[in-house]
Amino acid sequence: MNIRIKKLDIFIARQFGLLFVGTFFICQFVLMMQFLWRFVDDLIGKGLSMDIMAQFFGYMALMLVPQALPLAILLSSLITFGNLGESSELTAIKAAGISLMQTFRSLIVITVVICLGSFYFQNNIGPTANFKLTQLLISMRQKSPELEIPEGVFYDGIPNSNIYVQKKNVATGKLYGIMIYRMTQSYEDAAIILADSGMLQSTADKKHLLLSLWSGEWFENMQNQQFAGNAAVPYRRETFVSKQIVLDFDGDFNMADAASLSNNAMGKSLSKLFNDIDSLNQRYDSIGRAFYNDSRHLYFAVPKIDKKDSIAAVKRASAKSFDFDKLLEKQKLEQKQQIFSSALGQVQNEVSDLDFKKLVTNDNERIVRQHQIEAINKFTLALQCLIFFFIGAPLGAIIRKGGLGIPVIISVFVFIIYYILENTGYRMARQGDWAIWFGKGLAPAILTPLATFVTYKAYNDSMVFNADIWRTMFFKLLGLRTKRHISGKEVVIDEPDYAHDNAVLLRLNHAITDYSKEHRLISPPNIIKVFFKYQPDHEIERLSGILEETINDLSNTKDKQVLHLINQYPIVALKAHTRPFERKWLNIMAAVILPLGIFLYLRMWRYRVRLLRDLRVIRQTNSNIISYIEHHLIATGEPGSAGTQQ
Repeated sequence: MNIRIKKLDIFIARQFGLLFVGTFFICQFVLMMQFLWRFVDDLIGKGLSMDIMAQFFGYMALMLVPQALPLAILLSSLITFGNLGESSELTAIKAAGISLMQTFRSLIVITVVICLGSFYFQNNIGPTANFKLTQLLISMRQKSPELEIPEGVFYDGIPNSNIYVQKKNVATGKLYGIMIYRMTQSYEDAAIILADSGMLQSTADKKHLLLSLWSGEWFENMQNQQFAGNAAVPYRRETFVSKQIVLDFDGDFNMADAASLSNNAMGKSLSKLFNDIDSLNQRYDSIGRAFYNDSRHLYFAVPKIDKKDSIAAVKRASAKSFDFDKLLEKQKLEQKQQIFSSALGQVQNEVSDLDFKKLVTNDNERIVRQHQIEAINKFTLALQCLIFFFIGAPLGAIIRKGGLGIPVIISVFVFIIYYILENTGYRMARQGDWAIWFGKGLAPAILTPLATFVTYKAYNDSMVFNADIWRTMFFKLLGLRTKRHISGKEVVIDEPDYAHDNAVLLRLNHAITDYSKEHRLISPPNIIKVFFKYQPDHEIERLSGILEETINDLSNTKDKQVLHLINQYPIVALKAHTRPFERKWLNIMAAVILPLGIFLYLRMWRYRVRLLRDLRVIRQTNSNIISYIEHHLIATGEPGSAGTQQ
């Protein structure tokens, strides 16, 4: 098989390549700014060096490359074929006998190569960049912990300390409602500090944190070696108005421990994801079995007894019945309270235990789902490049508008649809509400038929995006219509025959009067004839044809009054008053679907009333034209009148 690269392929590939490079950097910049906006608080005021900032932006750019590629392909292909259509080059290509798919040939090959490159990038470079970027973000948050202490949650970012802050003022850095647990070697050495307010600041050498507290109390155990064997441990209590505490903390920038990122699915390759999914499933299955065995032992445990003993126990139980309520009534009040308290305590303990197991199980399922989603995402994001090409290139060939105007608007609209579908599917799959394959396949499943549709329409030179067609359809759906606009001609070859036109208009008035009496347009139409037994109205078509011929003849006049009068004729809808649709089966379906049938029936009744009003306007306009021609044109012997001909 001999594959020849034609000059047309090189020409289109060059046009696409230049635009692709430009649009790729534009999309990359927009995505980086959107990503940077999410983490701007982690960068400001941390005193990060230039090399750390360079690493941050470098890893961020590498991580966002697979997301920028589909957008760049969509925009560049749309602009490329929009430019070709706007400059009539696409028309010349088709006139030379080259089909649209042959025109796409070189770009399809380039797009497939980009798809493979995107998959390779996601599988090899992207995970490393994401892993390094996550490490940087964690380390940036740890660099100045006084800015990271949340409200209403215990913060353990400072060694040997847990800090709880009820409220904080970001502008002043002041903390309110402070509770601190300090531990050195064991829980017996713990100190509890309560304070109404305070401030946490880094020292100049970034080696320590200075904690200033106001209006508080200090509780501390005095456990040491000499009290190690005593049951009672002495403690110290101190009430203070103001106090300063120096906490050890190395604020110099260092990379966070990679072990804490082991569950980061986005930082793993495809083989690593599949391997970790198997490992996680085995580990979590063992945890689940352990939880099940605990529950089974708790609720379904039966003491081991011999067969003879069990038979005897059954006989004793059947011979003697127990009433637990009566047994409980025989107990004393203190014993009843003790029984109820013990039962309530056991129930609360079991509920707490089940809540903890549920939390662990849900977290395990979430981690596994995240790995499965990321494995599928490597394929769908690469496939998105090809789907976006078959949306952008055919749309550019249809709309035939280049530049950064309409193509950018269409690209943004398509991307918004993709983003909504992708984000919705991802969130629902991550939460476990949808199956993972359904959530991640939602966007491709909807955009692929769209790409097929626009490619088919572009291949067949469809006018689906012609503004005039959509405008006409919109006007027809809402029953709107344009006014007649006939202007005077600069050169007139045949003058109108006023006498003949007058006679035609006079006969037309009589015919309109007879038609109105016969059809009674003001009354509601017959439902059976409308939806099931359609009868065409040829009479109104004949009358409209006669009127249009007369208007066409009178439009050759140079008399401004005649032009003004013929512009008052309405444009008559010939079939809208007879049935909703052209096809019989559509009319039957409309009648079956009751709400739609009622709407179409009332709409057609409205068309009948409007036709009656149009016929009255036509008849009145005919009378005005007849009167004007008789008194001003035929009487004065204008060209085309009966007097001139005689």
